[in-house]
Amino acid sequence: MPDRRPAGEATRRAVLGDAHVSKSQGTATEFDSGFVDLITEGAWGTVWASDAIPKRERSMITLALLAGLGNFEEFALHLRATVNTGASKADIREVLHHVAIYAGVPRANHAFKVAREIYAELEGEA
Repeated sequence: MPDRRPAGEATRRAVLGDAHVSKSQGTATEFDSGFVDLITEGAWGTVWASDAIPKRERSMITLALLAGLGNFEEFALHLRATVNTGASKADIREVLHHVAIYAGVPRANHAFKVAREIYAELEGEA
């Protein structure tokens, strides 16, 4: 079985940014270090590292799933990452329309609220 950690580490840094990954790794403990390995190898080294779906579309899929499931903290993290994946505000608006129809208006409504806050934050940094 290939070692997916190097690819996972590189992909995670490319998508989420060095600052986020370094901070995240710096807070890992003995208790949760195995979980960090799991997501680095599985999510980032296998799923996100695959070139079968471009990063822009993978980002949009991820955001739809996170919003639809109500995981808004992770939604915010991945929305910030769109500056690295190429998913535009127009793309995200369409994603959230899909969420409204297929997962429910309340989830999409809250995701729009989070998105407005994140976009205001990102535009303030620019």
